[in-house]
Amino acid sequence: MRSRRLIAGLAVADTATDSREQRGILVDTADIPGGGQLHLVRHDEQFEIMFGDEQLMSSWDSLSEEALATLVCRHLGARAHRILIGGLGMGFTLNSARANLPASAEIVVSELVPTIVDWARGPLAFVFGDALSDPRVTIKIRDVHDVIVEEPEGYDAILLDVDNGPDGLINLANERLYCNWGLRAAHAALRPGGVLAVWSAYPDRSFFQRLINAGFTVEEHTIEPISAKTALDETPHVIWLAEKA
Repeated sequence: MRSRRLIAGLAVADTATDSREQRGILVDTADIPGGGQLHLVRHDEQFEIMFGDEQLMSSWDSLSEEALATLVCRHLGARAHRILIGGLGMGFTLNSARANLPASAEIVVSELVPTIVDWARGPLAFVFGDALSDPRVTIKIRDVHDVIVEEPEGYDAILLDVDNGPDGLINLANERLYCNWGLRAAHAALRPGGVLAVWSAYPDRSFFQRLINAGFTVEEHTIEPISAKTALDETPHVIWLAEKA
Protein backbone atom coordinates (compact mmCIF):
# COMPACT_ATOMS: atom_id res chain seq x y z
CA MET A 1 0.00 0.00 0.00
CA ARG A 2 1.42 3.40 -0.97
CA SER A 3 -1.01 5.49 1.04
CA ARG A 4 0.91 8.76 1.58
CA ARG A 5 -0.27 8.82 5.17
CA LEU A 6 1.40 10.00 8.37
CA ILE A 7 2.60 7.43 10.89
CA ALA A 8 1.40 9.76 13.61
CA GLY A 9 -1.62 10.85 11.60
CA LEU A 10 -3.71 7.70 11.69
CA ALA A 11 -7.24 7.55 13.04
CA VAL A 12 -7.34 8.67 16.67
CA ALA A 13 -7.06 5.64 18.95
CA ASP A 14 -9.23 5.03 22.00
CA THR A 15 -6.22 4.17 24.18
CA ALA A 16 -2.50 4.82 24.26
CA THR A 17 -1.92 1.12 23.61
CA ASP A 18 -4.02 1.20 20.46
CA SER A 19 -2.12 4.29 19.29
CA ARG A 20 1.23 2.53 19.71
CA GLU A 21 -0.04 -0.51 17.82
CA GLN A 22 -1.25 1.65 14.93
CA ARG A 23 2.08 3.45 14.70
CA GLY A 24 3.95 0.16 14.77
CA ILE A 25 7.33 -0.80 16.15
CA LEU A 26 10.51 0.49 14.51
CA VAL A 27 12.60 -2.56 13.56
CA ASP A 28 15.49 -0.97 11.69
CA THR A 29 16.67 2.13 9.84
CA ALA A 30 18.48 2.24 6.50
CA ASP A 31 20.57 5.16 5.25
CA ILE A 32 19.91 6.20 1.66
CA PRO A 33 23.03 7.10 -0.35
CA GLY A 34 22.88 10.84 -0.89
CA GLY A 35 20.83 11.49 2.25
CA GLY A 36 17.65 10.44 4.02
CA GLN A 37 16.56 7.26 5.75
CA LEU A 38 14.11 4.41 5.31
CA HIS A 39 12.37 2.84 8.30
CA LEU A 40 11.21 -0.75 8.62
CA VAL A 41 8.14 -0.79 10.86
CA ARG A 42 6.39 -3.88 12.25
CA HIS A 43 2.66 -4.22 12.94
CA ASP A 44 2.13 -7.57 14.65
CA GLU A 45 3.23 -10.04 11.94
CA GLN A 46 3.19 -7.50 9.10
CA PHE A 47 5.73 -4.88 8.00
CA GLU A 48 5.85 -1.60 6.15
CA ILE A 49 8.72 0.51 4.80
CA MET A 50 8.47 4.24 5.46
CA PHE A 51 10.29 7.27 4.10
CA GLY A 52 9.61 10.03 6.59
CA ASP A 53 5.82 10.24 6.71
CA GLU A 54 5.37 8.38 3.43
CA GLN A 55 4.53 4.69 3.38
CA LEU A 56 6.41 3.19 0.44
CA MET A 57 5.14 -0.38 0.67
CA SER A 58 3.64 -2.91 3.02
CA SER A 59 3.57 -6.68 3.35
CA TRP A 60 -0.25 -6.71 3.50
CA ASP A 61 -0.92 -5.23 0.07
CA SER A 62 1.14 -6.42 -2.90
CA LEU A 63 -1.32 -6.52 -5.81
CA SER A 64 0.03 -3.64 -7.90
CA GLU A 65 3.71 -4.53 -7.27
CA GLU A 66 3.00 -8.06 -8.51
CA ALA A 67 1.04 -6.68 -11.47
CA LEU A 68 4.07 -4.65 -12.54
CA ALA A 69 5.85 -7.89 -13.49
CA THR A 70 2.75 -9.85 -14.51
CA LEU A 71 1.72 -7.24 -17.08
CA VAL A 72 5.24 -7.09 -18.53
CA CYS A 73 5.59 -10.86 -18.83
CA ARG A 74 2.13 -11.17 -20.37
CA HIS A 75 2.95 -8.43 -22.87
CA LEU A 76 6.32 -9.86 -23.90
CA GLY A 77 5.49 -13.56 -23.79
CA ALA A 78 8.37 -15.68 -25.05
CA ARG A 79 10.43 -12.54 -25.77
CA ALA A 80 11.15 -11.96 -22.06
CA HIS A 81 14.70 -13.29 -21.81
CA ARG A 82 16.43 -10.63 -19.71
CA ILE A 83 14.75 -8.05 -17.50
CA LEU A 84 15.94 -5.32 -15.15
CA ILE A 85 13.99 -4.45 -11.99
CA GLY A 86 14.72 -1.11 -10.39
CA GLY A 87 14.08 -1.42 -6.66
CA LEU A 88 14.06 -4.61 -4.58
CA GLY A 89 11.41 -3.38 -2.14
CA MET A 90 9.68 -6.30 -0.43
CA GLY A 91 10.31 -8.62 -3.35
CA PHE A 92 6.75 -8.74 -4.70
CA THR A 93 7.73 -7.65 -8.21
CA LEU A 94 10.73 -9.96 -8.19
CA ASN A 95 8.69 -12.98 -7.09
CA SER A 96 6.01 -12.23 -9.66
CA ALA A 97 8.68 -12.10 -12.38
CA ARG A 98 10.13 -15.40 -11.18
CA ALA A 99 6.70 -17.02 -11.34
CA ASN A 100 6.10 -15.82 -14.89
CA LEU A 101 9.52 -16.27 -16.51
CA PRO A 102 11.10 -19.48 -17.82
CA ALA A 103 14.13 -21.15 -16.28
CA SER A 104 16.33 -19.69 -19.03
CA ALA A 105 15.47 -16.07 -18.20
CA GLU A 106 17.77 -13.63 -16.40
CA ILE A 107 16.49 -11.18 -13.79
CA VAL A 108 18.75 -8.31 -12.75
CA VAL A 109 17.66 -6.31 -9.68
CA SER A 110 19.26 -2.93 -9.03
CA GLU A 111 18.88 -1.72 -5.43
CA LEU A 112 20.37 1.55 -4.21
CA VAL A 113 20.12 0.85 -0.45
CA PRO A 114 22.25 -2.10 0.76
CA THR A 115 20.25 -2.54 3.97
CA ILE A 116 17.16 -3.46 1.92
CA VAL A 117 18.98 -6.66 0.90
CA ASP A 118 19.77 -7.35 4.57
CA TRP A 119 16.08 -6.98 5.40
CA ALA A 120 15.24 -9.41 2.60
CA ARG A 121 17.44 -12.02 4.27
CA GLY A 122 16.32 -11.11 7.78
CA PRO A 123 12.95 -9.80 9.02
CA LEU A 124 11.37 -9.88 5.54
CA ALA A 125 12.58 -13.37 4.63
CA PHE A 126 9.03 -14.68 5.05
CA VAL A 127 7.98 -12.44 2.15
CA PHE A 128 10.98 -13.08 -0.11
CA GLY A 129 11.11 -16.86 0.30
CA ASP A 130 13.95 -18.26 -1.83
CA ALA A 131 14.00 -15.33 -4.26
CA LEU A 132 17.59 -14.28 -3.60
CA SER A 133 18.92 -17.81 -4.09
CA ASP A 134 17.20 -18.24 -7.46
CA PRO A 135 20.01 -18.80 -10.01
CA ARG A 136 18.17 -16.54 -12.47
CA VAL A 137 18.47 -13.57 -10.10
CA THR A 138 21.40 -11.16 -9.85
CA ILE A 139 21.36 -8.36 -7.25
CA LYS A 140 23.34 -5.22 -8.01
CA ILE A 141 23.81 -2.64 -5.23
CA ARG A 142 23.80 0.25 -7.64
CA ASP A 143 21.74 3.17 -8.89
CA VAL A 144 19.40 1.75 -11.52
CA HIS A 145 20.09 4.75 -13.78
CA ASP A 146 23.75 3.72 -14.01
CA VAL A 147 22.77 0.14 -14.80
CA ILE A 148 20.43 1.32 -17.55
CA VAL A 149 22.89 3.55 -19.39
CA GLU A 150 25.77 1.09 -19.50
CA GLU A 151 24.07 -1.57 -21.66
CA PRO A 152 22.48 -0.37 -24.92
CA GLU A 153 19.81 -2.86 -26.04
CA GLY A 154 20.68 -4.99 -23.02
CA TYR A 155 17.17 -5.76 -21.75
CA ASP A 156 13.80 -6.98 -22.95
CA ALA A 157 12.13 -5.09 -20.10
CA ILE A 158 12.95 -2.46 -17.49
CA LEU A 159 10.63 -2.30 -14.48
CA LEU A 160 10.87 0.78 -12.26
CA ASP A 161 9.44 0.97 -8.75
CA VAL A 162 11.96 3.14 -6.93
CA ASP A 163 9.70 6.04 -5.91
CA ASN A 164 6.02 6.72 -5.23
CA GLY A 165 5.65 7.71 -8.85
CA PRO A 166 7.58 9.37 -11.69
CA ASP A 167 9.41 11.83 -9.41
CA GLY A 168 12.47 11.76 -7.18
CA LEU A 169 10.74 11.26 -3.83
CA ILE A 170 13.28 8.91 -2.26
CA ASN A 171 16.33 10.30 -4.02
CA LEU A 172 16.29 13.55 -6.00
CA ALA A 173 18.74 11.96 -8.43
CA ASN A 174 15.90 9.66 -9.50
CA GLU A 175 14.39 12.61 -11.37
CA ARG A 176 16.78 11.72 -14.19
CA LEU A 177 14.93 8.42 -14.66
CA TYR A 178 11.69 10.21 -15.55
CA CYS A 179 12.87 13.28 -17.46
CA ASN A 180 13.03 13.39 -21.24
CA TRP A 181 16.66 12.32 -21.58
CA GLY A 182 16.26 9.66 -18.88
CA LEU A 183 13.40 8.08 -20.80
CA ARG A 184 15.46 8.19 -23.97
CA ALA A 185 18.24 6.37 -22.10
CA ALA A 186 15.76 3.66 -21.08
CA HIS A 187 14.56 3.48 -24.69
CA ALA A 188 18.15 2.91 -25.83
CA ALA A 189 18.70 0.21 -23.18
CA LEU A 190 15.76 -1.84 -24.47
CA ARG A 191 15.90 -4.35 -27.27
CA PRO A 192 13.47 -3.83 -30.17
CA GLY A 193 9.97 -4.54 -28.89
CA GLY A 194 11.15 -4.18 -25.29
CA VAL A 195 9.04 -2.62 -22.55
CA LEU A 196 9.65 0.05 -19.93
CA ALA A 197 7.18 -0.41 -17.05
CA VAL A 198 6.78 2.26 -14.38
CA TRP A 199 4.78 1.94 -11.13
CA SER A 200 3.04 4.96 -9.62
CA ALA A 201 0.76 5.69 -6.70
CA TYR A 202 -1.04 8.32 -8.76
CA PRO A 203 -1.81 9.26 -12.39
CA ASP A 204 0.43 11.70 -14.24
CA ARG A 205 -0.62 12.89 -17.70
CA SER A 206 2.58 14.84 -18.28
CA PHE A 207 4.65 11.70 -17.71
CA PHE A 208 2.41 9.76 -20.10
CA GLN A 209 3.18 12.38 -22.74
CA ARG A 210 6.92 12.29 -22.01
CA LEU A 211 6.88 8.55 -22.64
CA ILE A 212 5.28 9.14 -26.03
CA ASN A 213 7.76 11.91 -26.82
CA ALA A 214 10.62 9.52 -26.02
CA GLY A 215 9.44 7.17 -28.77
CA PHE A 216 7.32 4.69 -26.83
CA THR A 217 3.89 3.28 -27.54
CA VAL A 218 2.13 3.55 -24.17
CA GLU A 219 -0.56 1.62 -22.31
CA GLU A 220 -1.83 2.87 -18.96
CA HIS A 221 -3.20 0.34 -16.45
CA THR A 222 -4.97 1.18 -13.19
CA ILE A 223 -4.89 -1.27 -10.28
CA GLU A 224 -7.64 -0.92 -7.70
CA PRO A 225 -6.79 -1.61 -4.05
CA ILE A 226 -8.35 -4.80 -2.74
CA SER A 227 -7.50 -4.61 0.95
CA ALA A 228 -10.06 -2.94 3.21
CA LYS A 229 -7.15 -1.36 5.04
CA THR A 230 -5.94 0.06 1.74
CA ALA A 231 -9.17 1.07 0.04
CA LEU A 232 -10.15 3.57 2.71
CA ASP A 233 -7.38 6.05 1.97
CA GLU A 234 -5.90 5.33 -1.43
CA THR A 235 -6.52 6.11 -5.08
CA PRO A 236 -5.87 3.38 -7.66
CA HIS A 237 -2.25 2.73 -8.53
CA VAL A 238 -1.04 3.25 -12.08
CA ILE A 239 1.31 1.16 -14.22
CA TRP A 240 2.57 2.46 -17.56
CA LEU A 241 3.71 -0.09 -20.15
CA ALA A 242 5.82 1.72 -22.72
CA GLU A 243 6.92 -0.38 -25.69
CA LYS A 244 9.92 0.36 -27.87
CA ALA A 245 8.63 0.06 -31.40
